[in-house]
Amino acid sequence: MKIFPNNPFILKKSLQTNWCCAIIINGYAAVAELADALDSKSSGAIRAGSSPASGIRIKDLTEKSVRSLLYTIKKHERNKKMEKDKSFLGTKPVGKLLLQLALPTVAAQLINMLYNIVDRIYIGHIPGEGALALTGVGVCMPLIMVVSAFAALVGNGGAPRASIFMGKNDTSKAEQTLGNCFTMQIIISLILTVILFLGNRSFLLAFGASANTIDYAVGYMNIYAVGTIFVQLTLGMNNFITAQGFAKTGMLSVLIGAVSNIILDPVFIFGFHMGVRGAALATVISQAFSCIWVLSFLFGKKTFLKLRKSTMKLKADIILPCMALGSSLFVMQLSESIISVCYNSSLLKYGGDVAVGAMTILTSVMQFAMLPLQGLGQGAQPIISYNYGARNEKRVRSTFKLLVKTSVSYSVILWLIIMIFPQIFAGMFTSDSTLLAFTKTALRIYMAVVFIFGIQIACQMTFISLGRAKDSIIVAIVRKFILVIPLIYILPNIFRADRTNAVYMAEPVADILAVTFTAILFFFEFRKALAEISGSRKL
Repeated sequence: MKIFPNNPFILKKSLQTNWCCAIIINGYAAVAELADALDSKSSGAIRAGSSPASGIRIKDLTEKSVRSLLYTIKKHERNKKMEKDKSFLGTKPVGKLLLQLALPTVAAQLINMLYNIVDRIYIGHIPGEGALALTGVGVCMPLIMVVSAFAALVGNGGAPRASIFMGKNDTSKAEQTLGNCFTMQIIISLILTVILFLGNRSFLLAFGASANTIDYAVGYMNIYAVGTIFVQLTLGMNNFITAQGFAKTGMLSVLIGAVSNIILDPVFIFGFHMGVRGAALATVISQAFSCIWVLSFLFGKKTFLKLRKSTMKLKADIILPCMALGSSLFVMQLSESIISVCYNSSLLKYGGDVAVGAMTILTSVMQFAMLPLQGLGQGAQPIISYNYGARNEKRVRSTFKLLVKTSVSYSVILWLIIMIFPQIFAGMFTSDSTLLAFTKTALRIYMAVVFIFGIQIACQMTFISLGRAKDSIIVAIVRKFILVIPLIYILPNIFRADRTNAVYMAEPVADILAVTFTAILFFFEFRKALAEISGSRKL
C-alpha cells in the first residue's frame, strides 16, 4: 500500500493546500522520510523519484513544503501528548488534586520564609557587630521586596495565562507566553541591577539607614545586586513549573536554594570572615543553584511547556496581558515597602523605638501566617486556570468552593491561636521583656480579624487564575492604597487616648472593609466568568 499518491501533481497540491488532511491520511513516518531525503540533497527540492519504503513519487516538491508539514505533524503530536499528560487537571478529584498541588507549594512558601529567617539569625550573631549588621540588612528589605515584586509582575501573571492556553490545547500560545516572560525577566533584571548599583545608597538612606548602618546595608546590596537575575528567573519561572502541575519540582527549586543558603551562610560569614557581605554572597550563590535547576527543567524533556529560542522574541499581544495580570501581585508586594515606611514613621512619632520594634515583629508574624494561604491559592491556580480554559464550569466552581473552605478554616484556627497564645509568636523574635509585653497587646489588635482573611486571598487568587487582571488590580489597590495608608494617619486623630494602638488598628479596619468589597466584586465577576464558559459551550 502506497502512503502517498503516485500522481505527483496530486501529492504536491495536497501538501500545499491541506496540511490537516495530509496529517490524517499520510502519517508522520512518510513525511519524516521525505525530510531525511531532503537532508541528503544539495538542492532545495526533491526531483522526480521514489521512496523505497513508501513508494512515494515526488516532483518539484520544495523543502519548505515538506518541512512545514513535518513541523505541523510534530506540533499536532505534541498537543495530543500534552492533552493526555495534563488531563489529570480536568479529571482527577478536586480535593485530592488540591492537596497534591497545594502541599508542596505551602512547603515551598515556608521554606522560603525559613530562608530569610536563617539569614537574619546568622547575621545577628556576627561577633561584635551583629546588631548593627542586622539593622543594616533589615533596611535593605524594601529593595529586596521590589526585586521580588518585579518577578511577580511577570511570572505570576504569565503562569496563569499559560495554564489557560494549555486548557484550550493551544500549546503554541502557552510556549510563547513562557518564552516572552523569560525574555522580559532578563530585561528587567539587567535594568534593576544597574539601578541597585548606582542608587542603592540613596535608597537605603531614605529607607532609614543611619550613619552607623549604611555601610552594612550598601555592602550587602552591592553583592545582592549581582544576583538579581538569578532571583528574578528563579521566582518568576518557577511559577511556570507549578502551573503545569509539577508542584514537587517547584518546591525543590526553593528547597535547593534554602539548603544551600543555610550551609553557605556560616562558611562565608564566619569561615571567611566576610560578615554581612558573606551573607549576601551566600544568597546569590544559592539563588544561582535554584536558577540552574529551574531552567534545566524548562529546557529539558520532562516539562510540557518548553523554553525555545523561537518563542523568546517579545510580542506585545503576548507579554502585555501577562504583565497586566501580574500587576496586582506586583502592587501588593510593592505596597508593602510603602506601607512599612508609613507605619514606622507614625509609630516612631507616637510610640517610639519600642512601637517600631513591635511593628517589625507584627509584620513578620503576618507574613509567616499568610504563607499557607498563598500556598493554597497557588495550588488551586493550575486547576482553576486549566478548567477555565477547558470550559469546565463545574470543576472551576467546585475548586473555588474548596479553596474558600480550606482557606477560611485555616484563618479561623490561626486567629484562635494568636488570640490565646500571642506570647508564643512574639517570643520567636525577641526575649526583651519590655518589647515582648508591648508586642503581645499589639499582636492581638493588629491581627484581630485575620479569621476572615482567607476569603480575601481565595478571591484574589481566583481572579488571577481566571485571567481577570483588572479585578485583581482593583482589589490590591483598594486594600493597600485606598484603605490601609490613609487609616494609618486618620485613626490616631480619632482615638487620641491611645494613638499608638490606633495606628495598629489600621490593619483590622482595612481588612474588614477590603474583604467586604472583594467578596461583593467577586460575586458578580465570578458569575460572569462562569456564564461565559456556559455560553461558549452552548454555541
